Amino acid sequence: MPNEKITAGKGGERYVPYEERTGNESVVYFTRDLSEAGLRKVYEKVNGMMKGKVAVKLHTGEQHGPNIIPRNWVKELIESEPELKDASIVETNTYYEGDRYTTEQHLETIKVNGWTFCPVDIMDAEGTVKLPIKGGKWMKEMCHGKTMVDYDSMLVLTHFKGHTMGGFGGSNKNIGIGCADGRIGKKWIHAREGEDMWSIDMEELMERITESTKATIDFFGKNITYVNVMRNMSVSCDCEGIHAMPVVTPNVGILASTDILAVDQACVDLIYAMRPDENHDMVERIETRHGHRQLSYMKEMGMGNDRYILIDLDNDEKHIDQKTAVADLKPFVKGE
Repeated sequence: MPNEKITAGKGGERYVPYEERTGNESVVYFTRDLSEAGLRKVYEKVNGMMKGKVAVKLHTGEQHGPNIIPRNWVKELIESEPELKDASIVETNTYYEGDRYTTEQHLETIKVNGWTFCPVDIMDAEGTVKLPIKGGKWMKEMCHGKTMVDYDSMLVLTHFKGHTMGGFGGSNKNIGIGCADGRIGKKWIHAREGEDMWSIDMEELMERITESTKATIDFFGKNITYVNVMRNMSVSCDCEGIHAMPVVTPNVGILASTDILAVDQACVDLIYAMRPDENHDMVERIETRHGHRQLSYMKEMGMGNDRYILIDLDNDEKHIDQKTAVADLKPFVKGE
């Protein structure tokens, strides 16, 4: 699959301030209410195209992972929203050996972590399906879990956090890696033929993740929406489970949009709008992994806007700036 004559873009270590960006603005909804009610509030602003058979793409985590989105929040959302009453949580098996490497291991981990209140579909349990990547330079198609194409709509429900290789894990990482099957698609993203299984990193990795995401969002078209939960934001991904680095970044809130770039960019902007003592670890993780290339490449691929109007759902839907959204954050306290 790789074409070695292709080169990756640059600048993934540099944060681009809002005033330096150009183009149209999308809408991003924001609440500080980190609860079942807050999740429902933001979701209901972006759920207009959730129709038919709905897939809820969620990172269900390794066994006993401490930072995943609380199960009761997701249970309440699925059981209370009419269009989600028959929804399934969807996942794929992992590329690395662990608690979710095989379908049997994965289903046991699902049970241990309490995702038992609705159907859970391990999409690559019985095979794969390949979908085109329109405009991809590294790949022309992505190999997904077979049953992804059985769904009419997708809710991308993401725990926003850091990521060991991606810098940050937002909606783009959730579906770019999370919808690729465990043996073929994830290998195309992470490894060059004949090299180490983690041989791709920095800008090239960000671009491959993003190309994989584009295959998914092109498949669903308008029937896909995004919710990012900025809570328990370790610099480690939930795939590290109980071994994740301790959380030191304050909790922020929940954001939602029908624009994947806008919602991920807004989360990154809120990190950068924090005080240095609040955001140091997350900023360092994003920049040292060149994670900003996820955002710039999404824009180059025509996947959304990096400019947006931030709507404060806690204050009569006023338009607010990033500094206002993260004013007076409380230091992170485990268990709150």
